[in-house]
Amino acid sequence: MGCLGVHFALTENEVAKLRALESDADQLAYLMEELEEDYFAHHSSFMAQSDKAWDAMHRSLSDGQLSYTAGPHPERLAAIGGEPLYAEDDYIMSLKTPAEVKAVAEALARITREDFRRRYDAMDAVAYGCPKNDDDFNYTWEWFGGVAALFQQAAKHGRYVLFSADQ
Repeated sequence: MGCLGVHFALTENEVAKLRALESDADQLAYLMEELEEDYFAHHSSFMAQSDKAWDAMHRSLSDGQLSYTAGPHPERLAAIGGEPLYAEDDYIMSLKTPAEVKAVAEALARITREDFRRRYDAMDAVAYGCPKNDDDFNYTWEWFGGVAALFQQAAKHGRYVLFSADQ
């Protein structure tokens, strides 16, 4: 099953190691073989899964498109927005700095269910490519809660947030 999103609240040392890797393949291996293994086993309070809901979440919080840079700041940073770290088309890896994490945490904390619904309903259905309905909205809203909580946790501890999704 592809396109599953996960957010990780990384330490400065983990980010330094990730950035020091010279190739996309090395970065992806570090993510999959070290970060994912460690966070899923030992640091679940510093990660949030978003399943496939990250797509609608990002579109709802940005300009409706899957773009790293388009849409209102800082909401567009909640999923794929931020510093792209991986250039291949089989994976997404985007990083947010501690300052950006703090701004995103504050912005997401202000978003109510009604506000999120208004944003979700404004998404272009054709660009989204999936049925927009109550079930999809509820699914997206449920995963959004975990992502918003992770940004709060990461901001509290001065961590970076790395969003990843396989394609």
